[in-house]
Amino acid sequence: MKTKVGVLLCLMMFLEYFIWSAWYVSMSTYMKVHLGATDDAIGLTYGALALATMISPFFIGLIADRFFAAQKVMGLLHLLGAAMLLLATKISDSSVFYWVILVYSLLYMPTIALSNSIAFHQMTDPGKQFPWIRVFGTGGWIIAGLLVARLHIAETPSTFIMAAVVSAALGIISFVLPNTPPKGRAADASASRALGVEAFVLFKDKPYLIFFIAAVLVCIPLSFYYGFANLFLTESGMQESTGKMILGQVSEALFIIAIPFLFNTIGVKKMLLLGIIAWILRYAAFAFGNIDTNLWLLYAGIILHGVCYDFFFVTGYMYTEKKAGEKIKNAAQGLFTFATYGLGMVIGTWFSGKVAGAYTLSTTNAFTGKAGHNWLNIWLMPAYIAIAVLVYFILFFREKKQLHVAGEVS
Repeated sequence: MKTKVGVLLCLMMFLEYFIWSAWYVSMSTYMKVHLGATDDAIGLTYGALALATMISPFFIGLIADRFFAAQKVMGLLHLLGAAMLLLATKISDSSVFYWVILVYSLLYMPTIALSNSIAFHQMTDPGKQFPWIRVFGTGGWIIAGLLVARLHIAETPSTFIMAAVVSAALGIISFVLPNTPPKGRAADASASRALGVEAFVLFKDKPYLIFFIAAVLVCIPLSFYYGFANLFLTESGMQESTGKMILGQVSEALFIIAIPFLFNTIGVKKMLLLGIIAWILRYAAFAFGNIDTNLWLLYAGIILHGVCYDFFFVTGYMYTEKKAGEKIKNAAQGLFTFATYGLGMVIGTWFSGKVAGAYTLSTTNAFTGKAGHNWLNIWLMPAYIAIAVLVYFILFFREKKQLHVAGEVS
């Protein structure tokens, strides 16, 4: 891969995830402070991205991959997305805001797969080259979070304006990215293939079926973090909470380095168990942490994100690939994404909104000027769910053979 191509791909990844981080992390705080949204509305709005995750494979598999160059489709989607992000700043009604975010998410989520396709098409050794390209995406997420915190714009429309500007820039840059031609009308494409139906054969394998169900259930606790962690930290009085939350992405980047080694040494079951236990510890830390005497618990809850995500979801993707084999691995990964970040997150975002709404206080929070929350009871709920998943997993998951993975994460 030529140096110029590598630089363009790194820039693409950086901007791709900068956009997502800029508006997504602090959206709950923005909706509560700027729109006066209910917790139900916040949960549903975060669920818009999950709905888009379920729909985007059909767009990519049935349309984009077959008829258009990937970089051109991505460019158009990001330009349209920039317009939707700007429109979001003009909305004052949370119910209308939901539909704007849903349309934007339908434009944005396909660009994740498109950016990966563009990158892989240029690589001679994806196993070695992709992690070094993808890490710039994590860098973009972190830098966006730092900017939102340092500029003190988490509760303002400026987060969406910043994301819109970068989205427009990436839209223009996409047209000069290396060409990734369409697969053509003859490409094997169908709705069932886009959904990954051919991977249903994996459900005949009992250990994988047990894991798959656990993965969907774990997305419920995950939804609590994505949807309400920023609002919780803000209400707790943590200054520049959006910037502090990037410690979770830093830990994610660090822990992922250890995944291939641990996968081969301690095995997939222990890896997944550690991931579930981390979810329990995280929410216990949030439940009992505070800005005064137990500030360290708040930071612990943030930093545990690396273990929570990497040890369960990254390990889960690797486990899925090893179970599927070469023939259906793409379909299996698509099915896993659809079920977790799609179905699981739709359920989780709805449920987290209901729980947060049920524990809304009648008193005004000093830091947001809106009704506060009983966060102890809110965070105990995902902790209890994670405990239930842990018990279920210990009782039923039995992987007889040791699976191994190569030294690189692809």
